[in-house]
Amino acid sequence: MNKDQFLSRRRALLAGAAVLGAAGAAGAAHLLTADPDPPGRSAAAPAAGAKANRAALKPSAYRLQPIAGYGPARTRPARPLVRHEPFLRMSGHGRSMVLTFDDGPDPRYTPDILRTLKAHDVRAMFFVCGERAVDGKDMLREMAEEGHVVGNHTWSHPLLTRLSPHAIRSEIERTSDIIEEAYGERPAWFRAPYGGWNRAAFRLCAELGMEPLGWTVDTLDWRAPGSDTIERRVINGAAPGVVVLSHDAGGNRSQSVRALRDYLPRLLDSGYHVTVPRRQYT
Repeated sequence: MNKDQFLSRRRALLAGAAVLGAAGAAGAAHLLTADPDPPGRSAAAPAAGAKANRAALKPSAYRLQPIAGYGPARTRPARPLVRHEPFLRMSGHGRSMVLTFDDGPDPRYTPDILRTLKAHDVRAMFFVCGERAVDGKDMLREMAEEGHVVGNHTWSHPLLTRLSPHAIRSEIERTSDIIEEAYGERPAWFRAPYGGWNRAAFRLCAELGMEPLGWTVDTLDWRAPGSDTIERRVINGAAPGVVVLSHDAGGNRSQSVRALRDYLPRLLDSGYHVTVPRRQYT
């Protein structure tokens, strides 16, 4: 499939997609809007945490609408608002959660994560580093084609608070260029390495057409605590609206791969929608 055919297919899939709701008032917790429920299905009743009802749902209840990408750049307004803090949670229909994976892609671990997500027909967000993505464009293309969101995580994973605005711009723009080369669209989301945000990072996000995303649940999988511990952190932290931080690169991520295989079906059996956010410039 050539790039024009790929883009045409993605645009057709995205027709009629919902968009992210606006952020709340200044100082309030930021919320993302979840992908809507599939047609013909009512929203699951909200329930907090992993101790909620674990009655299995029909397989069709797990299926999601195509949700990757946000249209070609020329259809977007010039820039989003300049935020003062990242989005941390999402709101939406029923019990929705977002899984995110940072620092990739890595040919040793990313393909296994993609296979697990595909097996359960759910989508996730991948915040990629340019220096790894430059040799992993095929994986980025696969992510986008399968409905995942590809976000920008800088080129070399520096602590942005120690960089000049010019250096921050270079880190972000180089990675956006690689993502665009991979499948024809620039990223719509950015995550600062180490969660190290500053005023320049938020301003550059807006100037470069991206929204900032943080997280609610940190698995701390980069410490290699064991797959059981990673699984327990996700299950214990599960609640409507949470954003889970994991990694698919930057070290040995075999524990993260094994944990995903265990906790993902548990989340689905508990009635969670594992999906990705929508957004709009406001």
